[in-house]
Amino acid sequence: MKRKLFYSLISFLIPVIVFSQGGTVQDASIPKDAPVNVSMTDFKGNVLSREIVIFRSNLNGREYQGLTDTTGKFSVRLPAGDKYEIFILGFKDSTSYIVLDIPPLEGRAYYKDPFKVAIQFMPAKSFILEDCNFETGKADLEEDSYKVLDELVAYLNRKDDERIELQGHTDNVGSAKSNLVLSEARANTVRNYLLSKGIDPNRVTAKGYGLTVPIASNKTEEGRAQNRRTEVKILD
Repeated sequence: MKRKLFYSLISFLIPVIVFSQGGTVQDASIPKDAPVNVSMTDFKGNVLSREIVIFRSNLNGREYQGLTDTTGKFSVRLPAGDKYEIFILGFKDSTSYIVLDIPPLEGRAYYKDPFKVAIQFMPAKSFILEDCNFETGKADLEEDSYKVLDELVAYLNRKDDERIELQGHTDNVGSAKSNLVLSEARANTVRNYLLSKGIDPNRVTAKGYGLTVPIASNKTEEGRAQNRRTEVKILD
């Protein structure tokens, strides 16, 4: 899926390895993983809540994830002796940013203090609903469109503080007036489906733009296919 570019800056605070003292502590009680505290804001310092961050192990591909709370934070424990690629999950995509290296522990060593991962992140403000298709010249959804719409429902349930505008767009085949009417009808079809799945109607508006906002040339079938789209805009 194509997506708008967005940016991030990640900084780390690496803790010091310490050692368990005394002979009465059993080795099994010494943690061999590392606590990791994650915080996330945008570049203006605003807290980003309900964002999913994934840590993927370089050793075995296992994924560990957390969801930022209302303060933009969460904690996770990761096995030591591994490197973890960090992903921020968007809608139907994820973007890799940097690798967190957690050195191995030997003997009675353990991490007393957490690794601190501070993420500054600018989420995409719009995205295209790929595979949201309609019957030719109509506002009726094709059967294969419901999968991506259900994924949008799940996204909106997670990001329950977001409001969106559904934008309908067409190619230039036909009159400007008929395309405007068709694009609005298609946007409203998507809105009605979201509402039927329990999304608050106050969170979703629909607007048709007809042929006025092309993203590709209308001189080729491939370009016209790109211009026939439903786009989601995140409202401030």
